[in-house]
Amino acid sequence: MDDVTLRELIPAVIGVLVRRGADFASAEDAVQEALVKALEVWPTDPPRDPRAWLVTAAWRKHVDAVRSDQARQAREVLVHEEPPPGGVTSVDDTLQLYALCAHPSLTPASAVALTLRAVGGLTTRQISEAYLVPERALAQRISRAKARLVSVDLAGEPRDVGTVLRVLYLVFNEGYSGSVDLAAEAIRLTRQLVALTDDPEAIGLLALMLLHHARRPARWTAAGALVTLAEQDRTLWDTALIAEGVDLLQGALARDRLGEYQAQAAIAALHADAQRADETDWVQIVEWYDELVALTSSPVARLNRAAAVGEADGPAAGLAALAELDPGLPRHTAVRAYLEAKAGNAAKAAELYLAAARSATNAAERVHLTGEAARLRG
Repeated sequence: MDDVTLRELIPAVIGVLVRRGADFASAEDAVQEALVKALEVWPTDPPRDPRAWLVTAAWRKHVDAVRSDQARQAREVLVHEEPPPGGVTSVDDTLQLYALCAHPSLTPASAVALTLRAVGGLTTRQISEAYLVPERALAQRISRAKARLVSVDLAGEPRDVGTVLRVLYLVFNEGYSGSVDLAAEAIRLTRQLVALTDDPEAIGLLALMLLHHARRPARWTAAGALVTLAEQDRTLWDTALIAEGVDLLQGALARDRLGEYQAQAAIAALHADAQRADETDWVQIVEWYDELVALTSSPVARLNRAAAVGEADGPAAGLAALAELDPGLPRHTAVRAYLEAKAGNAAKAAELYLAAARSATNAAERVHLTGEAARLRG
């Protein structure tokens, strides 16, 4: 059994242990220990029912941990060597675990880390490498998150799919670093969530991820430089992922329960539909941004809408829409620079590009913005 398939069993197994009386932190630790044992035993002695094997092994690990903890002797009478009757897995257990790891009491960073650990099955080291943070600091973050959830009742926790989707979207946006491709991991977990919920917004998020992921091979040069959407080699886009994303989106939209991820996916689909940048249907994209702003009132959506208006109706219209927004918004200066350049104001645009470069949050973006300024200055 490969690592990904093994990790897919983790949420249900944790859910079973919690339902049988283990607190979340203890259940998660026990399952991680059971996974280590599985990797040792299964290559030479594979189980007939991997999920049941993991439940049994993890429950025994939990029992051993409770018995060895002298401070919890009063709880020993509640723990039995053999688990109580009941199935070894439940769709509801897994869905509740998603909701628990995305609990509103956790910071976004903690919710992401805990989701990758408990639902995704990644090790602390893998997560720390992906986020470029020290393993010790990441372990402390996960421990604090688990401690905060000790008193939360898994069975009684409302299934807030929207919160789960936001966490998965954060995971996807981290992209790739270290030994784990977080974009691919987010897609895997979102596929699992779609199978559990059949929620149109979950389907919309999956479509959005696939449509963005399809453009990934064209997003960077061989030297690691950022390539803007308009300049990307579209023959490098993954047409199979685009087709799947569009198909999922159409199915979600047909349910007539529009949400923000469906609207974002519709915008991504319109970009994917254009064989050349100058064939992009900017009028429709502006209409979808109108829908997105109506759904979320997001300043970022308004900023992106202003850029789209500049493409659909000309740079003067885009600059007018931009003037209504807070200049302190991230990327505001870069969008203004682009629209000023499009309007023929090269000197002003170059000055704005340099200002945007100074506030850029990563090196690739800084290099790109500085390069645009240099190009405009000849």
